[in-house]
Amino acid sequence: MDNFINEIILANYSNYSQSSGNPYSILLMLFIFVLIFYFMIIRPQQKRIKSHKVLINSLKNGDEIMTSGGLIGMVLEKTNNGYALLLLVDNNKVIIKLDYISIILPKGTVNLLNKDLTKTMKNTPKLDKK
Repeated sequence: MDNFINEIILANYSNYSQSSGNPYSILLMLFIFVLIFYFMIIRPQQKRIKSHKVLINSLKNGDEIMTSGGLIGMVLEKTNNGYALLLLVDNNKVIIKLDYISIILPKGTVNLLNKDLTKTMKNTPKLDKK
């Protein structure tokens, strides 16, 4: 019986020593995962942040912009604390945070959209109020 137990222990030990492998393989695998994580997640996010900062710094009064929420308007004033005053259609003004500006539109976009909107509003039938 002792001989049988010794054979089992010896067999388990030999399997363990063979499967342990190179201790640097785990470090190499961890390094590869860190590289993949950096190039797939961190680096693209840093590029997006950098390009958005360039967009915000190039913003000036009179630029026509679209926010991430879909508002389209003209920048009337840009403040030093990260806010901007926007002029929307029909002289509506709104204050937004500069972080929510997504793109700068070409000049004349707001006027073109305003003309299309007023033309559409004239052609729509009015509902009777009861």
